[in-house]
Amino acid sequence: MTTNDACILLVNVEETLAGEICRDLKMMGYVSFTVPKIQLAMTEFKLRQPQMIILDRSLAGIAGLNFCREVRMMDNNHRVLILMLLVEETLEERVACLDAGADDYLKLPYYGKEFLRLVQFYLQPVSLPKEQLRFVDLVLDLSTRRLLIENRAIDLTMKEFELLKYLMSHPGEVLSRNRILENVWGYDFGGESNVIEVYIRYLRLKLEAEGQKRIIQTVRGVGYVLREN
Repeated sequence: MTTNDACILLVNVEETLAGEICRDLKMMGYVSFTVPKIQLAMTEFKLRQPQMIILDRSLAGIAGLNFCREVRMMDNNHRVLILMLLVEETLEERVACLDAGADDYLKLPYYGKEFLRLVQFYLQPVSLPKEQLRFVDLVLDLSTRRLLIENRAIDLTMKEFELLKYLMSHPGEVLSRNRILENVWGYDFGGESNVIEVYIRYLRLKLEAEGQKRIIQTVRGVGYVLREN
């Protein structure tokens, strides 16, 4: 058993599943609270100030996505991690979750070992040195997890930060999809998941928002590379 100060809020998760998740979290030393109705989620969020929110996308529906957007409006630095539970792992669902501000997702049915590995990956203590990564006009601050483009601050979700950090740590090097999954996600996704493509898309939208040239380039059949042209 470990001892953690992190508070985890379960929102709109089916009662039996919520009980199982809470038992697994307690075994690992995490403190968790459940909110059975999405209408009560914002009140509990403000009261508990959790480090992570776990939300069942299928049960919460559009209200769940709106709740995530509200959380992100109040949490511009992305200190709160949002994990979505998905029944259908479609591209549309992934995009909807990321667009609402989720950091990651977990496909149901629930497997405790996989779930706890993901939670620990996100909530493990971060002891980054006070340094920066630079590439062209990008400056990634490793201590604040903020991105600057020509002195313009860009907010990143945790997974966007980790992905960009990995790319900027290997400029000009073609990185395979498997290598990115292993080093950024840290666990086995399995199957032909296109989760990397989804996150690359969102990073590109943020990096190219002011007309900047594309620097995250696709190498067909291999993966991605960070280069100027």
